[in-house]
Amino acid sequence: MEKIKKETGQSFMNNVAVILASQILVKLFGMVYRIVITNIKGFGDEGLGFYNVGFQIYTLLLAISSVGIPNAISKMVSERVALDDYKGAHKIFKTALVLFSVIGLVTTAVLFFGADFFAQYVIHIDGSQYVMRALAPSLFFVCVSSVIRGYFTGMKNMRATSNSQVLEQIFKCSLTIIFVYLSVGLAPEIMASWANFATSVATVLSLLYLVYFYYKRKGNISEKIKSSTGETLKISGKRLMISILMISIPISLGSIITAINRVIDTATISRGIEVAFANLIPAHGNVAQILNPTASELNIEIARLSGLLSKSDILYNMPLAVNFAFATVLVPSIAGAIAIKDYKEASSKINYSLLVSILIILPCAIGLIVLAEPIYKIIYFNTAEGFELLQLVSVSLIFAALAQTMTGSLQGLGKVYVPAVSLLFGCIAKIILNVVLIRIPSINIYGAAISSIACQIISCGICFAVLKKSCNLKMNPMKYFIKPVIAGVIMGGAAVLVYKILISFLQPGFVGNLVATIIAILIAAIVYFLMVFVLKILTKEEIKQLPAGRKIYNGLVKIGLYK
Repeated sequence: MEKIKKETGQSFMNNVAVILASQILVKLFGMVYRIVITNIKGFGDEGLGFYNVGFQIYTLLLAISSVGIPNAISKMVSERVALDDYKGAHKIFKTALVLFSVIGLVTTAVLFFGADFFAQYVIHIDGSQYVMRALAPSLFFVCVSSVIRGYFTGMKNMRATSNSQVLEQIFKCSLTIIFVYLSVGLAPEIMASWANFATSVATVLSLLYLVYFYYKRKGNISEKIKSSTGETLKISGKRLMISILMISIPISLGSIITAINRVIDTATISRGIEVAFANLIPAHGNVAQILNPTASELNIEIARLSGLLSKSDILYNMPLAVNFAFATVLVPSIAGAIAIKDYKEASSKINYSLLVSILIILPCAIGLIVLAEPIYKIIYFNTAEGFELLQLVSVSLIFAALAQTMTGSLQGLGKVYVPAVSLLFGCIAKIILNVVLIRIPSINIYGAAISSIACQIISCGICFAVLKKSCNLKMNPMKYFIKPVIAGVIMGGAAVLVYKILISFLQPGFVGNLVATIIAILIAAIVYFLMVFVLKILTKEEIKQLPAGRKIYNGLVKIGLYK
């Protein structure tokens, strides 16, 4: 039987680069519209709070219906492609399309008709039901889109995912801003629902692009099916659906647990703040409201504090989106290598991906910690409160990113339940800490950030222990931890020093802060880049695997950092 050629390190990193570029654009557009609508008069922290809490139930149903689809389909398709069975790969695609279209319709109906129940009895924040109804239609369209994305990812074509996600986010960004501006003067919860209706419209447009993408390549797919020499997948449609679910559900479990955790998080936050409020929480508002708040005033305060937490999430998720590229590409790459029994290749990709993840996420976390306050003054110029929350959650960023990369590795190795179980233990710890900490008036909403750190440390630790036993994991402490930390600390020190020097010379205010922060970030990035190569964290071979790696290496040779 003819087997496909082994994927080279360069082509693997090129696929990572495609997904990485799209994720950066997606998160940048996402950050832009969040910043704009948060600063629109009448929306603010309260509107962002409604936007966020209503989104939690949607995220849960999205995780149940579609989050595991791309990785599950890409894993199954890549295995058939590795065996040169394109006909079987296409059969998986068509079966999944029918299956998840039905699931998408069901979850859409559940969210739309159950919105009142979720708002009143689960989240405990009245007004969030409008957001849920506005989001409901997108569940169906995301389900169908996820199948198409997963199919092409399994075929080693990352363009379907990257292009459609960027296109969707462009529409979402522009339409969200337009809809919120058109709804100025309405209640914050109604403005939030219009903001989320833009999401539903954007998912429709993204699906239309994916349908076009598929039909444009249908002829080429047919040719591959005809020329396949591998043994065709022999399984009935019903049994194939069960097989897809058996792979999709475990992969989705981690996202489902995360989504359930967020819903419980929101519920414990709302109830915990009620207790803290009654015990003289240092709340926003006048003394009379703090001492004896009405139900309406309490609801507004809960939404406002939830909005503060949501603001940190926007920046926290940006580095994770960059790292997400490794988790996405690892699943089909490792699954394909395992299918042809190339265990050395699978192990090599895991070790390299973990190293690059550390080198990407560490400076991001340190940068957000040391420059949190000036960044908030730039982005949330009308509502700059809560930067301390970002500093806290950024600590957990390193563990979250590593767990993300290890999740892709474990799923590719077939250990699909491990990430979910590890996250479950982390979430249990988070819920316990939420219940205890948020009720303390002096801690209140910061308890949610503290519990997130514990959650990610536990999840990362369990994934690491299992992955180390499952493959030839070579993580030299000096190379993987000590040297990157040294580079990150020097970078963080440079960022703070440059910012303080510049801000002392520039006029205080928005422009001065903006200039000082941007220059500090740029210089810190250069310092970190140089330190990575001065400390020789990456070998010659590892540098060459990077996109444009040969050019980077030749440049380093010219300046004398490498021989």
